[in-house]
Amino acid sequence: MKKFPGRILSCLLLLALLFVSADYSINVRATEATKKALEEAKQKLDDTKDQLSDTKDQLSDKKEDISNLNKEKSQLESKLDDLNDQLTEVSNNLTDLENKIDDKENEIANTEAELEVAIDTKDAQYASMKKRVQFIYENQDVLLYDMLLGNESFGDFLNQKDLIKALSAYDRKMLEEYMQTCEDISDKKDKLNNEKAELDEYKVQVEAEQSRVSGLVSSTSGNIKKYKQDISNAEEEAQSIEDKAREYEQLAESQSDDVKKLEAKLAEEIRLSKLAKSSKWRNISEVTFAEGDRYLLANLIYCEAGAEPYEGKVAVGAVVINRVLSSVYPDTVVGVIYQSSQFSPVGSGRLALALANGSATESCYQAADAAMSGVTNVGNCVYFRTPIPGLSGINIGGHVFY
Repeated sequence: MKKFPGRILSCLLLLALLFVSADYSINVRATEATKKALEEAKQKLDDTKDQLSDTKDQLSDKKEDISNLNKEKSQLESKLDDLNDQLTEVSNNLTDLENKIDDKENEIANTEAELEVAIDTKDAQYASMKKRVQFIYENQDVLLYDMLLGNESFGDFLNQKDLIKALSAYDRKMLEEYMQTCEDISDKKDKLNNEKAELDEYKVQVEAEQSRVSGLVSSTSGNIKKYKQDISNAEEEAQSIEDKAREYEQLAESQSDDVKKLEAKLAEEIRLSKLAKSSKWRNISEVTFAEGDRYLLANLIYCEAGAEPYEGKVAVGAVVINRVLSSVYPDTVVGVIYQSSQFSPVGSGRLALALANGSATESCYQAADAAMSGVTNVGNCVYFRTPIPGLSGINIGGHVFY
C-alpha cells in the first residue's frame, strides 16, 4: 500500500513531462541522413552549375577566339587575293617586257646586219672610187691624149672632161651617202642598244618586284595555313568544351532530379514528424523489449554519440525510444533502427562493425538502459542532427534534437 502512491506519482510526473515536451516549440526537420544527403545533393548541384557556368564562359571565349581567327584569316585571304592579282599583273608585265626585249634584240640583230651591208657597200664604193681616181691619176696623160685624138671637136673633148668630172663627183656623193647611211645605222644601233639596256634594267626591277610579291604570297599563304590549323584546333577545343558543358547539363539535370527526390523525401519526413507529434503515443510500460534490443541500442548510441557527453548519449537513445512509442514509426527497437534511410551508421556499415566488435562502452549501455526505462531529456523529439542555420530545438553536446 505504501508503494502505490509512489507509482502514481511516477506516472503523473511522466505524463506531465510528455505534456510539457508536447508544447515545446520547435521547427520540424528531416532525419540527419536525409538532411545531410539533401544538403550534399544541393551542394553538388551548385558545384555542377558553377562548373557548367565556367564551361559556358570558356566556350564563349573559345568561340570568340574562333571568330577573331576567322576574321584575321579572311583579312589575310583578301590580302592574298590582292597579292595574287599584283603577282599576275607583274608576271604579265614581265612577260610583255621579255617580249619587248626579244623584239629589241631582233631589231638590233637586223640593224647590225644592215650596218654590215652598208659598211660593205660603203667600202666597195670607196674601193671603186679609189681605183677610178687612181686610174685617172696614173693615166691622165694618156686619157687626155686619147680624148684629144678621139674627139672630132674641142666641144666633144670638153664634154668628156665634164663627164669624168661628173663621174668623180658622183662617186664622192655616193660615198658620202653610204658613209651617212652607215652613221645613221650605227646611231640606230646605239639607240636600240640603249633602249635594250633600259628594258634590261626595267626587267631587273620587275623581277625584283615579282620576287617580292611572290614572297608575300608565300608568307601570306603560310599564315593562312597556320590560321586554318589554329581555327581547326580551336574548333576541336570548342567541341570538347561543348561536350563537357553538355555532360555538366546532363549531370545538373540528374542532380536536380536527385534534389527533387530528396526534397520529396524531406517533405514526407516532415509530414511524419508532424504526424508523430500529433499522433497517439504509447506509454513505456506498454513496450515489450526483445532480447538484443539493449545491445543494439547501446551500439547505435556508440556510433551516433560515442564522443558526446552522457546526456547526449541518453538523448540519442530517447529519440529511438520516442519513435517506438509513436504510432507513426515501427513499434520495435529493431524496426526503428533499421527503418530505411533513418540512421546513417546503418547505411554506412558502422553499426554492423560496432555490433561485430561489441564497441559500445559502459556509458552507452547506461544511456540505453535509461532510455528503455522511459527517461528522456529531449521530450518527444524523434530527430537529431548536427546544428545547421535555421534549425532550432534542444541542443545537447554536438547535436540539436527536434
